Amino acid sequence: MLDLRGKRVVVTGGGGFLGSFVVENLRRRGCENVLVPRRRDYDLTTAAGIEKMFAALRPEVIFHLAAVVGGIGANKENPGSFFHQNAIMGIQLIEAARVYGVEKTLVAGSICSYPKYTPVPFKEDDLWNGYPEETNAPYGIAKKALLVMCQAYREQYGMNAIFLMPVNLYGPRDNFDLESSHVIPALIRKAVEARDMGAKELVCWGDGSPTREFLYVEDAAEGLVTAAEKYDGSEPVNLGSGFEVSIKDLTEKITRLSGFHGSLVWDASRPNGQPRRMLDTTRAAELFGFRAKVNLEDGLGKTIAWYEKNPVGTHANV
Repeated sequence: MLDLRGKRVVVTGGGGFLGSFVVENLRRRGCENVLVPRRRDYDLTTAAGIEKMFAALRPEVIFHLAAVVGGIGANKENPGSFFHQNAIMGIQLIEAARVYGVEKTLVAGSICSYPKYTPVPFKEDDLWNGYPEETNAPYGIAKKALLVMCQAYREQYGMNAIFLMPVNLYGPRDNFDLESSHVIPALIRKAVEARDMGAKELVCWGDGSPTREFLYVEDAAEGLVTAAEKYDGSEPVNLGSGFEVSIKDLTEKITRLSGFHGSLVWDASRPNGQPRRMLDTTRAAELFGFRAKVNLEDGLGKTIAWYEKNPVGTHANV
């Protein structure tokens, strides 16, 4: 087991949604040297920014969580930049970690890397059995390339790099910008604003039939830090909660918890995304004892409560 407490731990993306909870988790464990590089100081999409960060922060352990992400709309609008920025950040960072002799590197992947029609529940061994869902394929393939790099560097250089694939995350501090957010924060914002405006209906993307699995962000942070402490293998590992919910049922749950009592209107001209998503979480449980603790109802309640205290932007059109 790796004792992180005495290590210089760098968390890329540590000021972001997932990263901020990872930083808090590490500090609760007694880690005193947790360092968060900011983009204004270190542009990790450039070789110069990577070199500057390693020289200044001298990491012994790295959590590479920085990513350029978004929902279906953002992925459709930015396929090239999403591919390039995510790939180049990871490729340059992993190479620098090798050169600088970093003791352990954890890379966060994405379940967007799975094939569009992966059998449910998604098993890690199915990762290469087809092309990802088209709307987020560039992002998913960029992340999957980093898995190959971690495995290749372990084989050739003996580098201790591990690769974790969190399922869709949600929770306080999420991105609630309707132009770039994922489904839960977007629905929460729309439901709260529709309630406050007295709207009679709420328009939702797709037809409500796709299913998803969601992991509360604090559970995800716990899984990542536990993996850094206890897992040293080459195989990718799913991080999830082990349940499946339809977008229709999720939307109804969010509107109920938010207090919106109008009708839901489904815009079937909008894309559904991947038909089903649910992970097999056996490997995480067996290899480092991770199991999610927060159920969906409780997690949504906490997220809605946080958003109502921290509303973002102006009211959207609903």
